[in-house]
Amino acid sequence: MLPGSAPDGEQKFGGARRSVGRPDDDEGVTHPQVRPDPAFGLLKLYDDALPHVYGYLLARCGDTGLAEDLTAESFLAAVHAVRKPGAPDPSIPWLIGVARHKLADHWRRVEREQRGLRLLDGESARVDDPWETVVDRIRAREVLDRLGAHHRAVLTLRYLDGLPVPEVARHLDRTLHATEALLVRARAAFRRIYEAEEGSR
Repeated sequence: MLPGSAPDGEQKFGGARRSVGRPDDDEGVTHPQVRPDPAFGLLKLYDDALPHVYGYLLARCGDTGLAEDLTAESFLAAVHAVRKPGAPDPSIPWLIGVARHKLADHWRRVEREQRGLRLLDGESARVDDPWETVVDRIRAREVLDRLGAHHRAVLTLRYLDGLPVPEVARHLDRTLHATEALLVRARAAFRRIYEAEEGSR
């Protein structure tokens, strides 16, 4: 190598050496795109969705404290749900569906707690009981509040939410036959209280 010349693979420019012929360390390396957190979409929807979700729950449980707790649980569950692969885009109807599941979960918990205090099997499994199509809404809410959690849950999902019986069964984690029998008992219990109040007026 001649005096003052650069080593092999380097060129000298104005006293500075510049490497040539060597690939860049980052050459061929792709930088993965950071996937935005889908929960941000839920955050943008929060202010608009909150009154709808809370209103849905309050109308069905009649307890502001419980409705607030279930609303918080619903949004927390929604955050976990939207982060799963293939999750739908958040929307108000979807959030109300999440809230419906949380309400059904609550009723199942209450039912388990009260199971030892209630003897459901002592009631008639099948009663010829055509459901009244017109009832006073305010009195109906009062009667529902007096029913056990299991009866209130099945009547709310079937008649207030308008879900078909198979969907009610799925929400309550029961078989179709057990849900149909529970509906019969719940209607009978509702009618007994409703008619007793009617007679006392």
